[in-house]
Amino acid sequence: MADIHVPKLNNNDTEYQIVEWLVGNGKPVIAGEPIAVLETSKAADELEAEETGYLHHAAALGTWIAPGALLARVTAEAAPPPAPASVAPPVPVPEAVAAEEDAPAAEPVVTAPARAAMEELGVSDAEVAALGLAVVRRSDVEALVSRRTSGTREDVREDVREGAREDVPGNAGEGVPGDVLEDVPLPVEDTGAHRLPRVQRAVARAVTTSHGTIPAAYTVVKFEVGPLLERAKGLSREVRRPVGLAELFVQAVAALHPAFPLFFASVDGDLARPADAPRVGVTFDMGEGLYVPVVHDTGTLKAIADALMRYRLAATEGDFRERDLTGANIAVTLHTDADVILAIPLIFPGTVCALAITSPQPELTLAEDGTVTARTVANIGLAYDHRLINGRDAALFLAALRMELHA
Repeated sequence: MADIHVPKLNNNDTEYQIVEWLVGNGKPVIAGEPIAVLETSKAADELEAEETGYLHHAAALGTWIAPGALLARVTAEAAPPPAPASVAPPVPVPEAVAAEEDAPAAEPVVTAPARAAMEELGVSDAEVAALGLAVVRRSDVEALVSRRTSGTREDVREDVREGAREDVPGNAGEGVPGDVLEDVPLPVEDTGAHRLPRVQRAVARAVTTSHGTIPAAYTVVKFEVGPLLERAKGLSREVRRPVGLAELFVQAVAALHPAFPLFFASVDGDLARPADAPRVGVTFDMGEGLYVPVVHDTGTLKAIADALMRYRLAATEGDFRERDLTGANIAVTLHTDADVILAIPLIFPGTVCALAITSPQPELTLAEDGTVTARTVANIGLAYDHRLINGRDAALFLAALRMELHA
């Protein structure tokens, strides 16, 4: 049995309120899965299970609970554990308030990722309040935005009520699903219709939102990558981790953050909101859908290689944690098929740039004197939000990226 205690979430509060249980009492839970939302004076935070088993609540919904207090227990068996010494009772609702029909509705609790999404996507407090949710998460905000052009606000509310809280993968949002619809196929009729897989449904919403809100442009240049591939072999031995073009491009892109801050920013109306640090999303498509986990620590090549090695393993089974897919402010998309010579990546909502790297190709060059020179090249493309970045800026960024890679 493992006890889950309330961590210290900030230095200003001596207690926090449990505003939502994300996993029911006695229900199965896996390590890393969000189990509860606690509200502090600054934000709403999701707490995760550290072990796999069955979750048993040790505090009631609505309870004010102090750091260090017992929140829940995880057992190997479904049977509940012995009751803890004391369980904090829920905060009672005054009868006068409960009975007052005309009392204004309580403000929803908006989690920190949801608040960030509201700022990035231009969603107002009134729109969020109209969803009628007690706790609003980033997935709810993104569902609202994706329905703006194709449905009504009531459609969004119905979508949320039915549990369709799948997140847009790999954007500044939370690419791992929270409460999701089961992947139950629709009845197969004469048309052969079937339900799209969960991950592909999330990709579809990301594409719809991106195309509906981001005026994109594209620039592509040819890079010689032969020397980079040779360099990667030596670096793999040095850091004792696989190093390839993905690792080198993530490192080089992150290094350009100080000189090109707008490429890592987000658009908020007429404002560009810069990012405090580079956080690079990297695409992984293993045939079951697109995942874009985020490299948060770009300080060293070893840290980048560690993260991408772990993500490659996770992508094979879709075994990502929510924080793995949260917070990207630029994306690197990888295309490993040798026949792909040009790829225009999706700009994920909340970001303004996505870099595309095609598979290296041999190229022969014939000089005037008849000499044939062989080299290895790849097409490197940059999709960018034209509201913030112009073609000249994109060309300068790609030129600087080339210099950074060959430095």
